[in-house]
Parts: sequence; structure tokens; C-alpha cells
Amino acid sequence: MTPYHRYVAIGDSQTEGVGDGDDRVGLRGWADRLAERLAAANPGLEYANLAVRGRLAGQVHAEQLEPALRLRPDLATVVAGLNDLLRPGFEAGEVIGHLEAMFAELTGAGAQVVTICYPDIVKVAPMARPLRGRVFDFNARIRAAAARHGVLAVETDGVPFSTDPRSWSPDRLHLSPLGHRLAAAAVAHALGLPDVDPAWREPLPALPPPAPWQTAATELRWTGSFLGPWVYRRIRGRSSGDGRTAKRPELAPVTLRRAD
Repeated sequence: MTPYHRYVAIGDSQTEGVGDGDDRVGLRGWADRLAERLAAANPGLEYANLAVRGRLAGQVHAEQLEPALRLRPDLATVVAGLNDLLRPGFEAGEVIGHLEAMFAELTGAGAQVVTICYPDIVKVAPMARPLRGRVFDFNARIRAAAARHGVLAVETDGVPFSTDPRSWSPDRLHLSPLGHRLAAAAVAHALGLPDVDPAWREPLPALPPPAPWQTAATELRWTGSFLGPWVYRRIRGRSSGDGRTAKRPELAPVTLRRAD
């Protein structure tokens, strides 16, 4: 296993940790959980998280890359593009261009870079079926860009937890605490960290199938409670990240928590 001393995470709400905690108690998220695993194997590790919810890939590139480079990471995670992908004017080539520029700069500075591919969106939110082909194409572009720069692309498509409802918050845009924990395990496994429980690759215990009326009610509730407000914010040019800054902008030691 490669020893790491400075881990910097950049990205949007998933990397910030939305869905795992809240603004009152603080957000944890898969990147924080990964940092804890790294610190357990690398005493003295320092960690910074520059991610801010709502950011598009171009904003992550413009706002977070230079601060990340100044911290001289030997490990960096770059996960962005989902906010772009959900928008009507999505241009895959432009978004991948931002990701690839970040891959190139960070690997050129000597960092091991990790990114994550996205799961089948229809299995998470059936009403998002029109976006399915877009997600598959975007993943293929991520893999190709990662390969060009020696970036480790962690696969989630086909891994059972990534499309299990229990891995997602009610909004279906952000991972639940369980989902963040399993995503951290997936990245830790890809990095070759010791003592990673292989259960992250296995299906969660089966649930009884919902009745058709329950499925319909769930979709209607999701549309009214989450999809509608999200679309309304986009129309108004608003973002959930307006006025927010990084939760952990400087490198600092990691506090180890009890495993959960």
C-alpha cells in the first residue's frame, strides 16, 4: 500500500458529505470516512475538503483546483459533473474537459488522483430514464480521461449498494449515511487500504417488494418534494451552494471515529 501524507478532496455535494449529517451536527460523507481510513493506516495524515454543494464541474475547476494544488496533496479525489449532467444544456465534452484538466494538473503535481463513475440512474430514480444514456456516455468519457492520466476510476455501476434505495437519501441525489460509508469502502478497496470489509460489494439484505400503489405514491412524493423544487431553483438561477464555502479548507489532522 502506498503511504499518503496529504489528502485533498474536491467536488460538489457528494464530496462535501450532504446526506450524512446536517448543518447543525456537521457533515461527514464518504471523503471524510475515507480520510479516517487513510489516517488509520497512515498516522500523521492531513486532510482538506474543498467541496461545495451545487457546484458545476467548471466551478469546481475554477474555484477548487488552485487551492488544492497549493496544499501539495499526494492523494486527491475529484468527483464532479452530476450537477451538469442533470441540466438540459449538458455538454459532455465541455464537462469532461474540466475534469481532465483537473486530472492533468493534479497528477502532474505528483498526486495519486481518484474519481468515481456513476451508477445506473434509472435504478435510483425511475423517472430519470431520459438521462440514462447520458450517464452511460459520461461514465465512458470519465474512464477514458482517467486512463489518459493514470487516474484511478472507481466503478459503482453494477455494485449492488449503489442502486439500493437504502444507500440514498430521500431526495435520491445524495447518498445516505450507509451509502457514504459503502462508497468510502469502495474507494478504500481501490486504493488497496488494509482491512476493508468486502461486504461493500455484496447486496444488502433483501426487502419485500413494494406494491404498485406504493411505488407510484413514492414517485409522486419525490417529484413534489425534491424534483420540483430542484427544477424551480434552476429556473431562478439559484443553487443550494449559494453563499457557502468549503467546510475544511486547510489541511488538518484527522480525528478517528468508531467504525460504523
